[in-house]
Amino acid sequence: MKKTTAGLLSWLAICVGGGALVGMVTAGGDSPWYQVLDKPTWTPPGWIFGPVWTLLYMAMALAAWRVWRRGGWTTHAVPLAAFVAQLALNFAWSFIFFSFQLIGWALVDILLLGVTIVVTMRLFAIVDRYAAWLLAPYLGWVMFAAALNAEIYRLLQ
Repeated sequence: MKKTTAGLLSWLAICVGGGALVGMVTAGGDSPWYQVLDKPTWTPPGWIFGPVWTLLYMAMALAAWRVWRRGGWTTHAVPLAAFVAQLALNFAWSFIFFSFQLIGWALVDILLLGVTIVVTMRLFAIVDRYAAWLLAPYLGWVMFAAALNAEIYRLLQ
């Protein structure tokens, strides 16, 4: 197996596998707490989240791989560290929102996540413009999720 193929598989395992694991551990939208939570009328149906996140995580993995294969951690430590930071914020949101049910703190996390995605995109663009653009749908979805999080928080006040 070529180094580049192994690298892509590694990034896919981190992003897609990590996202799936977090979703299973936190129960996500399947949790009884979330089912009875007061949500806005524009909340997407629960079945949409799995396929959307799978595609987004695949695009994220491809973006990270494209940057990584142009020099790895030695050459691109800053953009790759930014990517890992945004991924950690992404994974943390599920625990904050679903497991700990701290909707306000989840909103803080997701807004910080949005900023970190923008920073990552800017850093990726220096190395590979296509890698940066691969993160654009992710940023859009996260900003939609932030609006949804904010509205749920407002409804609980």
